[in-house]
Amino acid sequence: QVQLVESGGGLVQAGGSLRLSCAASGRTFSTYTMGWFRQAPGKEREFVAAISWGGGNTYYADSMKGRFTIFRDNAKNTVYLQMNSLKPEDTAVYYCAADRRRAGVLPSYDYEYDYWGQGTQVTVSS
Repeated sequence: QVQLVESGGGLVQAGGSLRLSCAASGRTFSTYTMGWFRQAPGKEREFVAAISWGGGNTYYADSMKGRFTIFRDNAKNTVYLQMNSLKPEDTAVYYCAADRRRAGVLPSYDYEYDYWGQGTQVTVSS
């Protein structure tokens, strides 16, 4: 069992940056694939990015490539999402998630993840 707690959300102007953090409890964080998802009002939850257990592999949704960066610090049991060049359409609740498997292909569907955080709100003003 692992508990995930996101932080770092807030209000930012378009073009600005935010760094989200997701702190995990437990001793097995370094064995989990980690992902970020987001959900805007009235929309389905969508995949943002994923990172392998060791941090060597990453995968992004097309609309986030070049703007968002996922990385992790296993010594701190934390995964991050650096978000640059933010747009109003990036406004959403952002969730981190953990997948216990060490799949060869990084998961991008929410049903593939086992544990979820409570989410952190990101609001981008125009």
